Amino acid sequence: EAELELPVVRHQPEGLEQLLEQTKFTRKELKSLYRGFKSVRGGGGVVGRPTSDPSRPFPDPSQTLPRPPENFLFEAFDTAGNGALCFQDFALGLSVLLKGTVQQKLKWVFDLYDINKDGYISKEEMLEIMRSIYEMMGHCTQPPPQDNTPAQHVEIFFQKMDRDGDGVVTFQEFLETCLKDKDIMSSMQIFENVL
Repeated sequence: EAELELPVVRHQPEGLEQLLEQTKFTRKELKSLYRGFKSVRGGGGVVGRPTSDPSRPFPDPSQTLPRPPENFLFEAFDTAGNGALCFQDFALGLSVLLKGTVQQKLKWVFDLYDINKDGYISKEEMLEIMRSIYEMMGHCTQPPPQDNTPAQHVEIFFQKMDRDGDGVVTFQEFLETCLKDKDIMSSMQIFENVL
């Protein structure tokens, strides 16, 4: 019997040289990320905006339902705001999260919370993100968090961050507060050895 020889499939992102200059990834890391990106997409080169899963349980049906966390993450990586995420968008965002400076990572997190992209985080924006996170994580937490837990955490964060008391948090206020908080700073190191 003749042995079947399977072809080796090699994936290489378009604009590899440009991505090498724009990110802190090595050629090998970019190729590995690209293979993973392509395999998840079934060979396609673009990820579309996620759709909500109507079967997803929420803490209280009478509440305004939080947007699913994947929508916020998608929007954070989709810097062009065109509803499509290409490999280049993904690689640039991941480079900041995995290999960026602490300030770059904090700017990325700030931009995630700044839902309307006006340069400020309001309590409403932070609460929307926190509800979404608690909705996602609440199913794994024992005992499950109370319905008012996200609002309580937002109040605590705002007391720390809104230094001038104007009801919004600027990037400078966010940065200064985070840099002084040991727990936040240690969490910034969590992804450093992923690749």
